[in-house]
Amino acid sequence: MVDDMEGLAAKSCVPCRGGVPPLSAEAARRLLSEAEGWRLEQNATRLERRFEFRDFVEAMKFVNRVADLAEQEGHHPDFAIHWNKVDLTLWTHKIGGLNENDFILAAKVNRLLVEDPDATIAG
Repeated sequence: MVDDMEGLAAKSCVPCRGGVPPLSAEAARRLLSEAEGWRLEQNATRLERRFEFRDFVEAMKFVNRVADLAEQEGHHPDFAIHWNKVDLTLWTHKIGGLNENDFILAAKVNRLLVEDPDATIAG
């Protein structure tokens, strides 16, 4: 699975202009197998994961790293912050569901955790 994850993490998000169908639930489930720790929600139209950190400061450092990554990729997640927990939700707003970009960003977020494993305590 690590090789698959590096494969997705090595890709770049491609701007979505709308007018393309979202991934089917079946296609999303196939890509989910390459996105360790993430889960499909809302009838396979959202990709979500909760991350837990030692404290609020570590959680905010992670949020800022994800924000920088999202800007680089031009693909932005929804954030919910609960003191030491961060919930990320990925979906492609223009198509109302999931696109490969969502799984690429999930893989890149997972790679951030590998780069700084001491920051998280769960997730």
